[in-house]
Amino acid sequence: MHIYSLPKTFLIIFLLPLLAIIGCENNKEAKNSENAEKLQKPNIVFIMTDDHAAQAISAYGHPVSQLAPTPNIDRIANNGAKFLNNFCTNSICGPSRAVILTGKFSHINGFRMNGEVFDGSQPTLPKFLKEAGYQTAIVGKWHLHGRPQGFDYWNILNDQGNYYNPEFIHQNDTTIVNGYATDIITDMGIDWMETKRKKDEPFFLMVHHKAPHRNWMPPIRHINTYDSITFPLPDSYLSKHEGQVAAQQQLQTIYEDMYEGHDLKMTVSKGSDSLRHNPWTSDFDRMTKEQRQAWNNAYRPKNDAFHDANLQGRELAKWKGQRYLRDYMGTVKAVDEGVGKILDYLEKNNLTENTLIVYTTDQGFYLGEKGFFDKRFMYEESLAMPLLMQYPKAIEKGITIDALTQNLDFAPTFLDFAGAEIPDSMQGKSLRPLLNNKTNAGGFRDAVYYHYYDFPAFHMVKRHYGIRTERYKLIHFYDDIDTWELYDLKKDPKEENNLYGDPAYAEIQQKLHLELKQLQEKYEVTEKEFQTTPKEKVDQAYRNFARLAGEDPETYPEKKSIEVD
Repeated sequence: MHIYSLPKTFLIIFLLPLLAIIGCENNKEAKNSENAEKLQKPNIVFIMTDDHAAQAISAYGHPVSQLAPTPNIDRIANNGAKFLNNFCTNSICGPSRAVILTGKFSHINGFRMNGEVFDGSQPTLPKFLKEAGYQTAIVGKWHLHGRPQGFDYWNILNDQGNYYNPEFIHQNDTTIVNGYATDIITDMGIDWMETKRKKDEPFFLMVHHKAPHRNWMPPIRHINTYDSITFPLPDSYLSKHEGQVAAQQQLQTIYEDMYEGHDLKMTVSKGSDSLRHNPWTSDFDRMTKEQRQAWNNAYRPKNDAFHDANLQGRELAKWKGQRYLRDYMGTVKAVDEGVGKILDYLEKNNLTENTLIVYTTDQGFYLGEKGFFDKRFMYEESLAMPLLMQYPKAIEKGITIDALTQNLDFAPTFLDFAGAEIPDSMQGKSLRPLLNNKTNAGGFRDAVYYHYYDFPAFHMVKRHYGIRTERYKLIHFYDDIDTWELYDLKKDPKEENNLYGDPAYAEIQQKLHLELKQLQEKYEVTEKEFQTTPKEKVDQAYRNFARLAGEDPETYPEKKSIEVD
């Protein structure tokens, strides 16, 4: 009997289960296809430190980092790409983070300087990634005021955070977590990947460290790690900043402006553990009795040796430089160990092949160049940001990228790798074409634009803006001064010879002015961005910082007498 000769009722009874099976198989196939698409999207692990100089990453080859190597951070460079000309748009913590989240310059995203309030309701990278099917999480430093938006999970440091026993904010709870901040943040990131994420969906995890931000407190295990190392101090360490008015008037020189107790951990006398000038006591007061005892036991012998030496003038200035670098590199050592733990976790759990791993910092930092610590200036050490990326499926091992790139480009890049649409409102460009050789360095960007606003404020670095091309840099310092600087980076990589007004560079100067104007028009920079500060407010700021530094407000900021000839 043929099936088509059976009664209709029987056919229905016979075929329904068959159709159901076929339907289930189709649904299963669709589901599998959907899951496959999700799995093909790379996970993104975005590790960012605070104030990590490229000079302190051994993959970049600086003499300081060769004496204090970072083998785990170097693993990312060796297994992926190292960017050689990556720059920030505004060299200060909060604004840089806002640029990274939005893909827009400070004057567009509305967060120009620390103290302003970031509008978290605006479109941001994690929100776009959530729309693209990603789980999103951030642990560690947020530093943008308010609660993070666009994240499925967040557990952030309270404000700047502290190195020892820091406070973390999660939902409506603020909790002290015992331990060392770098270790805690690393473990939080790993714990989220292990216990909180959905294993069948791609994820975006931001592991954002406090370190190596001021006041450079290493973990107990690394307080003495570099005591036997004499780091090379830059040739410009005792610079007079000739032809550089803004550099002459800053308040971020290691041997003049660091707080001897808080920053340099110097004590009042031999045999004492009491710190010299320390306006922010909470960093030390929050230590447990055991932590503080271990800390004092580690620092007392070297502080006593300092008192015995009775150093003055240039020798004292150099000693301070060494103390700073040893503490700074001690904090970096802990970061490198944390990066190693994350990389090991990804490898152990077979996540490395399908994960874009990114290491960077929020801006560059001075390790004694021009005598400075901190950042803010448009000079190279402050402007340049280390950037390393690893993704085996799309990035060849050990490549270097020479193109002019910026933190403005991070958000478009991550969206591009995630297969998500890059909004037209973003002012950055995806770095992906550089990583897969579809765009050469020269065709990516001719120049980068920079604009710093935070004046009068800590360190009293003047407001300024400028342009950097492959070879030249033009800077305009304004507010209570009005001065220009021009550098030929090929002939003067340390930026010591201000060429502005030099007849030999007249044509180049004119061309740079034109390029600067064109970039400002492109990025919608209006006259509002060039507002200046009333003189009385500037004067009051100097007086306030004098009191904070324990100095006489009437003579501050006159520099102490250190012979630099």
